[in-house]
Formats: sequence, structure tokens, C-alpha cells
Amino acid sequence: MQYRHSGNSGVQLPVLSLGLWHNFGGIDSYDVARDMVHTAFDRGICHFDLANNYGPPPGSAETNFGRIMREGLCSHRDEMFIASKAGHDMWPGVYGTGSSRKNLIASCDQSLRRTGLDYFDVFYSHRYDPSTPVEETMQALADIVRQGKALYAGISKYPADKQQEAYDILREAHVPCLLSQYRCSMFDLKARRENFDVAVAEGSGIVCFSPLAQGLLTGKYSDGIPADSRAARESGFLKVSQVTAERIETAKKLDEIAKNRHQTLAQMALAWVLADRRVTSVIIGTSSVAQLLSNIDTLQNLDFSDDELALIDDIIKSPTLSFS
Repeated sequence: MQYRHSGNSGVQLPVLSLGLWHNFGGIDSYDVARDMVHTAFDRGICHFDLANNYGPPPGSAETNFGRIMREGLCSHRDEMFIASKAGHDMWPGVYGTGSSRKNLIASCDQSLRRTGLDYFDVFYSHRYDPSTPVEETMQALADIVRQGKALYAGISKYPADKQQEAYDILREAHVPCLLSQYRCSMFDLKARRENFDVAVAEGSGIVCFSPLAQGLLTGKYSDGIPADSRAARESGFLKVSQVTAERIETAKKLDEIAKNRHQTLAQMALAWVLADRRVTSVIIGTSSVAQLLSNIDTLQNLDFSDDELALIDDIIKSPTLSFS
């Protein structure tokens, strides 16, 4: 495994991290989830990314991860970097969503109980909430750190102006933002243009999620929508309407480049995100140990020639490919 520093901090993360957004909830196989976590850790992936609403049902991914820790990994806690987040819909009523102090602190407490952990390594504000002042949200994160419930604070999906405001408030509170999470893939370039430089200038590491565009950059949808795919699942984030003919054809063109690099399309898509040295780590979401190991094999070829990068840029330049 390769590791990169998180911004200006001393914290190093593996370039590939395991996310528990999908395939680790109550509707999924616990045995498969356990095997994926163990395999990831054995291969040097020590960063595990959770959120309070991951499942389904919401909270079940944290519960399952806590069980995995208790049943085999608890003695390795100090070798692991575990993240969680709050801000999206979690429980009924006005306090079960958003980025208020009320929601973030209650959510952090609940997440610690579900996982059975004493603390998170980083706790994120999962989204910018326009109904809550950024100052309130950041003060809650700072207090979570001061209370020992997390070692570091992070933000996720903040627009550039609010991102800068968050950094300023956290720095003033002497709890600098360790990590900033953004969606990034060859089908989603917005964060590269608008957010990465802001993070780098402020010394925050960058963690990218959805590097495979919810499976569109794997070749899975070349011949239609498979029954076991995310687009076919009622609980899936990818919608059938997003599996457009243009995206499918673009993925096929990119796959030809990947074959010439002796990689799968998914491996090249991961390598492409990591080719941006501003990126600290990329979160992978896998449904099997075999898929996990294939993603890890990406590390065998992370280098691109100038010609390859130029060709990829030309293929993905259409604005209608973007999810943003």
C-alpha cells in the first residue's frame, strides 16, 4: 500500500480507503462485509469511512462495523483511522437532519455507541446546511474534538465559499480542518475545478468518493442494467436515468485506453483520480473480496503518459457527462 500525508498534518492515509456507504448495511451479508474489512486491513488499508446514515437501514453500517471490530480487530484499533459523519437525514423530526450543533453532537454520540468505539479519528460535517450558520456547525465540530469524541474535524461537500469560511472558523478555534471530502471521477470534475486548490491552500487533505461514478466507470452497464447493479436497487444512489447512452459510450472509449495500459476500466479510473497529487486518498466501495482485491491492484500502475492524459481529457470534456 502507498500512503500520502493529509494536507499539512502528520497523518498519513492509504491512497485507497474502504468506504461503507454501500454493501455493509443490515440488508447485506455480514460475512461478506467482515471479509472485506479484514482483507482491506491485511492489505494495508487502514482508513475506514463511515457515516451515521449508512446502511440501509440508517445506522446499520456502523453497527456492523462495530461488530467486526469486536469480533476480530479491536486489538488493532491504534493501527486504524476510522471516520464518521453526520448531517443528512437520520431520524424523524426536526433534529434528525441538518448541520446544527444539536444534530451533530447527538449524532456523534449515537455513532460512537453503534460502533462501540471510544472516539473517531475524524468526524465530518457531512454536508453544508444552508439553514444553519457555518459558525455553529464548525463550533460543534471543534467541541467534539475538545471533548475527545474525535481527534480531528473534517468537512464534506461544502461549496468553495463556505469551505473557506469553515476553514477560517476551525483555524481560529485551533482545530484545523484535517480532511475535506468531495465527489470526484472522470464523470465529475467540479470539485477539481472549484474546491481542491482551496483545500491545498489551507493545508487540508482531500479525500475523494464515488471515483467510479457509482459503477458507470467499470463497464458494468455496457450491455444494459444488470439485476445486481446499484442502478437496479431500490436503495441505490445511482438512478436508471443517469445511465445515459452518452456515458455508456464514453466508458467504452475509456475502456480501450485502460486495455492498452493493461488495466480494467475501474483500475484506470481510480488511478486517474490519484494522478492528481492534491488528492490524499480515494474511497472505494466494494461488494466482494474479489472486487476489493482488483481495486487494490490499481497500485501496480498509477502513472500516465502526457498523451494518455490528453486523450482522456478530450474524451471526458463534454459537460453533459457530469453529475454536478
